[in-house]
Amino acid sequence: MQISFSPSMRSITISSSNGFLDLMKVKVAARHISYRTLFHTILILAFLLPFVFILTAVVTLEGVNKCSSFGRIWKPLQLVLEFNCDLLVVHADLDCLGRRLGPRFLGRGGDDSMKLVKELYEILDQVNSEEIPAGLKLTESFSEFLSHMKNNQYDAKTFAVRLKATMENMEREVRRSRLAEQLHKHFAATAIPKGIHCLSLRLTDEYSSNAQARKQLPPPELLPLLSDNSYHHFILASDNILAASVVVTSVVRSSLKPERVVFHVITDKKTYPGMHSWFALNPLSPAIIEVKGVHQFDWLTRENVPVLEAIENHHGVRHHYHGNHIMGTNVSDNPRTFASKLQARSPKYISLLNHLRIYLPELFPNLNKVMFLDDDVVVQRDLSPLWEIDLSGKVNGAVETCKGEDTWVMGKHFRTYFNFSHPLIASKLDPDECAWAYGMNIFDLNAWRKTSIRETYHYWVKENLKSNLTLWKLGTLPPALIAFRGYVRPIDPSWHMLGLGYQEKTDLDSVTKAAVIHYNGQCKPWLEIGYKHLQQFWTKHVNYSNDFIRNCHIFEPQ
Repeated sequence: MQISFSPSMRSITISSSNGFLDLMKVKVAARHISYRTLFHTILILAFLLPFVFILTAVVTLEGVNKCSSFGRIWKPLQLVLEFNCDLLVVHADLDCLGRRLGPRFLGRGGDDSMKLVKELYEILDQVNSEEIPAGLKLTESFSEFLSHMKNNQYDAKTFAVRLKATMENMEREVRRSRLAEQLHKHFAATAIPKGIHCLSLRLTDEYSSNAQARKQLPPPELLPLLSDNSYHHFILASDNILAASVVVTSVVRSSLKPERVVFHVITDKKTYPGMHSWFALNPLSPAIIEVKGVHQFDWLTRENVPVLEAIENHHGVRHHYHGNHIMGTNVSDNPRTFASKLQARSPKYISLLNHLRIYLPELFPNLNKVMFLDDDVVVQRDLSPLWEIDLSGKVNGAVETCKGEDTWVMGKHFRTYFNFSHPLIASKLDPDECAWAYGMNIFDLNAWRKTSIRETYHYWVKENLKSNLTLWKLGTLPPALIAFRGYVRPIDPSWHMLGLGYQEKTDLDSVTKAAVIHYNGQCKPWLEIGYKHLQQFWTKHVNYSNDFIRNCHIFEPQ
């Protein structure tokens, strides 16, 4: 950098060291100026000008096409300094440099697009709090929306209004579709698949025409083992022959000592012949299997089971379980919550088979300890260690469902099941109390017989009927949660994994390691709506080459 003084000391020229650019000319007024003031001025300029040069270069390299021409960017920077006593006045022609650097020093983008975006945000925020005009005609696709905007040349606010209306309409349509999906799943889950219905009919016909299908189960010489407490006794209540066969088969295959396994299969009167035929024609030796219908238990009378009569005669029950299941719902409902409500309205909940487990001590008076299994479980590990668990005087060994990472499956407390706005529930129960799982339970029947669990169960079911089903809506688990309060011994969660019937993203590694997997939910593995990647754990226990299964067109999922 070079600094030149005119002979009269009335002007100063500052230029770059290579002479390429005259960076500054200073004209000094005619009045006398002290050399000290002039010296200080030169020092300040010598310090600032390198930074001005660097900023000019950065701006130029960053975007030469942002200004009107390349020459305007490199136009010499002219500063005229006038000294009037002690006042220094600077006139600067920053030209393109000023337009480039000014907005940056002020904290704003130099592009008008930033201003446009900010204005658009303000308009969208304003429209968000406004109501959509009634009768506004909406487009059905993005391309149609874009074409409509171009053709009509709408202003920004009209664009924002139509955008909001379109998105809200699409959101309603998505919610309607999801609710409809859950309703269709509900009907699919409660209906009997054609193949399974066929299987029951063919096996019932076999029972009437084939003596082998009617043979006694178990053989007479093994009858004493049905009440031998040194064996491991499993109880299953189901009217689904195929599902029952999978449960029994998986238990026997997983057992380290299948000869110690005794299965008590209970079904209803209409399914009994077909269920008996299946296990008579497909024995699972060396396990011992008994098949009984509810009509064969002398204890199951209406006097001993008042709940059944109360449920059958209640005016609201039939409407609740067989009425219009979508009435009262709207597009704002959560689809998963709606699915839970639908599942709770399954007709199976008014079936005696579903309430049967509360009568186990009376139905099996000679047994001390039993394991009850639902028909939608698969056993993958030997369960004999559960008979060795010390229940410490408790009645029910169960997995708690309030301590898992998945809040939808394993984050359930009493508030999940009960209506705490009802004064009876609010006064008797704690909403934070931990829930537990039905479906795989080890029961100490001796300890149970010393309690009033059955009477408590009956009391709460009747109270719910009196309140027109306003205490709870979720099937038979809620009254059991109350009846077994204080009688539950938590067992390790690895024994019982839930949610395979409604949690599509279930971790496959966890499924493989679990002792018992439970397809609770609508998407049962024997249904078309079952999750394909989870069906394999169930289908491997189905003999698809069996004549009855093949003739009923029950095929392995592909």
